[in-house]
Amino acid sequence: MPPRWPHPPDRNEPAFRRLDDRMNFATHVAIFSALNSGIWFVRTIKAADWTWSIWFTGAWALALVAHGVFIFTIANYSDSKPNQG
Repeated sequence: MPPRWPHPPDRNEPAFRRLDDRMNFATHVAIFSALNSGIWFVRTIKAADWTWSIWFTGAWALALVAHGVFIFTIANYSDSKPNQG
């Protein structure tokens, strides 16, 4: 079931930004998993000399870890504007 938001989404709202960033991270993880599992499957089946796949997976995994660290520890989701309502 998709997440429901009680009112029209606004990127300026901290709770929505947090949810949106986490959903983007989940998409990043899913694409990483799908693409890299396919690359390693083909590499294993063909016994190909795909030495680039090690570097590709490692570099992307490092980017994924950096993305996760930012989202879960560094990102500031506090309200940057005073409440106008």
